[in-house]
Amino acid sequence: MKVFVDSDVVISSLISDTGASAQLLKTNNEIKKIISNLSQKELEIVKARLKIDRPLPKLETIIISNIKKYSIYSTDPNDAHIVAGAHQAKARFLITYNLKHYRIEKIKQDMNIIVMTPGTFLQYLRLGKKVITGD
Repeated sequence: MKVFVDSDVVISSLISDTGASAQLLKTNNEIKKIISNLSQKELEIVKARLKIDRPLPKLETIIISNIKKYSIYSTDPNDAHIVAGAHQAKARFLITYNLKHYRIEKIKQDMNIIVMTPGTFLQYLRLGKKVITGD
């Protein structure tokens, strides 16, 4: 299963070892956790700005293109690259804390990507997809 991880989730995992973000990033290898090359750059900048000394987790990184066409899926133009990354990675899930930044129903309808928080995704794994997504 492929999940695209927003930068806020990675930063949260570096700040707290006990939160849902850290648990998600420590989950088994059956879940392929992916970020984009732009997210990688963003993470390095935020990590330096927050003075976080911990190394970034090892996540699969993809190179994305054609970001502009994904701007219709985000209320924040700076987050279009996250939707582009999830779609171009062929991820089934986009994991983020910034739900309000995304047009969740349009993303699900047009790309069949489910947007959810790390905690909700962990519940999905424990309880099964019918309970959380209605699929």
